Amino acid sequence: MKLLIANGHVIDPSQGQNSGRNLLIEDGRVVGLLSQSEGVPEDAEVFDATGLIVAPGFIDLHVHLREPGQEYKETIATGAEAAVAGGFTSICCMPNTKPINDSAAITKFIIEQANRAGFANVFPIGAITKESNGHELAEMGEMKDAGIVAVSDDGRPVPNAGMMRRAMEYARGFDLTVVDHCEDKSLSAGGVMHEGRMSLLLGLKGMPALAEDIDAVRDCLLAESTGAKVHIAHISTKGAVEAVKRAKEKGLNVSSEVAPHHFALTDEAVEGYDTNTKMSPPLRSREHLEAVLEAIKDGTIGAIATDHAPHHLDEKSLEYDHAPFGITGLETAIGLSFEKLIHTGLIDLNRLVEMYSTNPAKIFNLENRGTLKKGAIADVTIIDPEREWTFDVTKSKSKSRNSPFNRWTFRGAVVATIVGGQIVYRMV
Repeated sequence: MKLLIANGHVIDPSQGQNSGRNLLIEDGRVVGLLSQSEGVPEDAEVFDATGLIVAPGFIDLHVHLREPGQEYKETIATGAEAAVAGGFTSICCMPNTKPINDSAAITKFIIEQANRAGFANVFPIGAITKESNGHELAEMGEMKDAGIVAVSDDGRPVPNAGMMRRAMEYARGFDLTVVDHCEDKSLSAGGVMHEGRMSLLLGLKGMPALAEDIDAVRDCLLAESTGAKVHIAHISTKGAVEAVKRAKEKGLNVSSEVAPHHFALTDEAVEGYDTNTKMSPPLRSREHLEAVLEAIKDGTIGAIATDHAPHHLDEKSLEYDHAPFGITGLETAIGLSFEKLIHTGLIDLNRLVEMYSTNPAKIFNLENRGTLKKGAIADVTIIDPEREWTFDVTKSKSKSRNSPFNRWTFRGAVVATIVGGQIVYRMV
């Protein structure tokens, strides 16, 4: 099968491509970028991309799919469908399922379920420690053979430096990136929002920025000592950003991601006690948001990842202190990125594509992804940078509805998502 994406503006940082080109796909692979003056190849289906951005498929390094064990919140199928509706051709799922993904058997199950669903590619992330309890390393080699692309105990930070050091040394032997949720629980325990002026006004226990800063500094020092590839998840504080910047200046193999809610909202959003503003790390103060924006601009932060964390309505309907942390994010990420990063002039489209596609593929070593080079897997995200749309959470493809962005209007929309040469989503 041939598919010609015609008359679009192709942005592919992996090739330094940023111009009007046609993209030819055949049998799930990229044939090449063609001049727009060339004719339509014989037997090719044509997708007219006039006025649209054509980019290598977007990759989300950080999602929670809940299956196995909590299918009432999300399944692999519903999460993957939400992903393609949000423009993501590939998603990497965290291991905090029930049971924890700490074995080859669970890794294989996740991949099989994703293949049955037929939406986005799903790449499992394995646990660092067995049951993510921080006591004994999981069998990383067996999980890698089964298909994991990284390791993490996300949601349960590795509690001590000795265990994290051993994890990094072990993961380095399998060329696996170690992903850490940086939070010193001895500082943040019991907290439900950012510690600061707003937490005092609202009478809610705070989670200090220091809790994230300390673990980020620790991980960067351990990356230097072990030579491991380390990725700081959902970075949200000025101190953590500075730690990553210093590590990169030293040439260490340290990367980081930011979630859209951490550059779109501050802790002031918690004022109405809407539990859809409760997440971990929490929404920070303006000082930290501005530091995150600057780090996006200067390249310190390399990727944008949603930290998509679905929860059932009944759970989020509890009092703020008792509701679970997390929000959905797959379908609003691109809209928020255009509103807060592109239309404000903070970064350009080339940098946005780099953060959603080229860099994520490099961070987790996803071969033939994040590029439109000849022979690459034909995963493509197509965006209309001017199309206005309003997010209606009741129409979300996700099984859960816990988003603080319901009824937000955006300019910049995903109009089509192509996975392996197949159009799996098209905006109506």
